[in-house]
Amino acid sequence: MNLTIERAALLKSLGHVQSVVERRNTIPILSNVKLEAKGKQLLLDATDMDLDIVDKVDAEVSQPGSTTVPAHTFYDVVRKLPEGAQVALQKAADGQLALRAGRFKTTLSGLPVEDFPTMAGGDLPHSFTLAAGSLRDLVDRTRFAISTEETRYYLNGVYLHATKRDGVQVLRAVATDGHRLARVEMPCPKGATGIPGVIVPRKTVGELRKLIEEIPAETEISVGLSETKIRFSFDSVILTSKLIDGTFPEYERVIPQGNDKILRVDRKSFTDAVDRVSAISSEKSRSVKMVLKSGVLELSASSPEHGSASEEIEVAYKGDTLEIGFNSRYLLDIAQQIEGDEAEFVMADAASPTIVKSAGDSGALYVLMPMRV
Repeated sequence: MNLTIERAALLKSLGHVQSVVERRNTIPILSNVKLEAKGKQLLLDATDMDLDIVDKVDAEVSQPGSTTVPAHTFYDVVRKLPEGAQVALQKAADGQLALRAGRFKTTLSGLPVEDFPTMAGGDLPHSFTLAAGSLRDLVDRTRFAISTEETRYYLNGVYLHATKRDGVQVLRAVATDGHRLARVEMPCPKGATGIPGVIVPRKTVGELRKLIEEIPAETEISVGLSETKIRFSFDSVILTSKLIDGTFPEYERVIPQGNDKILRVDRKSFTDAVDRVSAISSEKSRSVKMVLKSGVLELSASSPEHGSASEEIEVAYKGDTLEIGFNSRYLLDIAQQIEGDEAEFVMADAASPTIVKSAGDSGALYVLMPMRV
């Protein structure tokens, strides 16, 4: 293998794939990235056996071939090369990879390509496309609610499925950790109406979000899935992931139907006030108390170590006086996902789940469990 490649292009592709590689691995080959030079391209492939990312980048290939090298070391070396450098990569007879850039040179130890695991996508019978902007929206507005509790592994991802709302087909993403729930939907793309409900793992969601961070919102993302795997493809990148093998709970049951107290509040004023008041609350509970009266919301927090704080803001509310407490971090997470200027809280009492949504957006709904304060 012998090729020359521009440092910026190589660094971008390495950035895409190397973050999949775990820092500590009991299987040495999983610490490596696979490099394959053929035609006029270099293919980079990294996997953790559950998730696989392949990226292609243009290169001047004088001799095709393949090898594997330590992913994080290779990335660090390329990152520290000067901007504009031309990087020459050559595989030696002993399997090592020689790297040259200007007057700098190094050799990286390789492992046999034959040992590198391949993650076959298998048959992915369902396929559809959606815009990168829509996918970013689904991911950003749900992933904060993914559970990190490993015992309830079926909550460690985003539940993606097709369903109907008011007789219209929608593609819906749902995440919950038992304390809060995020449900976001969009018009169902062509080809997605018959997909099985699948749980996309937390790590996959995070890696996908990084990959689509900088691409234009109108870029088409191709999605292929089966009951065990999902694949996202766009530009030069292919991300393939196993799905969580479990049953997502019947989340509709926890969305309250009879809440009758409606609070409308300016989203930014509310977010800023919660942020200020919660600075006083204890690290453990992070609790904030909301006291609702006609036209006024009083936010307060106190802790034995730090003291107390309160703030009043004007709101649209005409119901009976209501006192209710929430985890401030959860409140802020949800408020930051509300689109538009006004947030709407639909409540029943101090012990029942509260619905939070944007006053003008029916595509996203959040449920938050109250806490005692």
